[in-house]
Amino acid sequence: MLELDLQRASQAPAPDDDAFRRWCELALRQRRGDSELTIRLVDEAEGRELNRTWRHKDYATNVLSFPAEVPEGILDIPLLGDLVICVPVVEREAAEQGKALEAHWAHLVIHGCLHLLGYDHIDDDEAEEMEALERQLLAELGHPDPYTDDDTGPMAERRES
Repeated sequence: MLELDLQRASQAPAPDDDAFRRWCELALRQRRGDSELTIRLVDEAEGRELNRTWRHKDYATNVLSFPAEVPEGILDIPLLGDLVICVPVVEREAAEQGKALEAHWAHLVIHGCLHLLGYDHIDDDEAEEMEALERQLLAELGHPDPYTDDDTGPMAERRES
């Protein structure tokens, strides 16, 4: 079972709660047992501040993933962590990249959830594994490959994160 805390700190339009739940459940289906996570939807000011604080990059980025650091044996909770998604950045990227807004939202939620599961894209092998899984999950939703143009895609900065 998924326990999803969806925090809407942005007034900008965003997908409904059911869409977020569907995307998270798809990304997390490989995980056995319960999962808890928070998704916080923010505007650019908060997104920029969080990115500056945690990644030392002075701009708002599309999605930030904060995996939970629960000490082994101390607490037995299914907490995965938090995702922070900057609504205006998602909208702008989708328009600039000529992508359907829903497909871009789905991609970023799935991408963030995979980070919470331990996937990463720091080196090429890890990136290929993670991107292949993202492609597969998005195809199940009927969305196209988000990496058809890696120079302008949502993960163009992947080697920086």
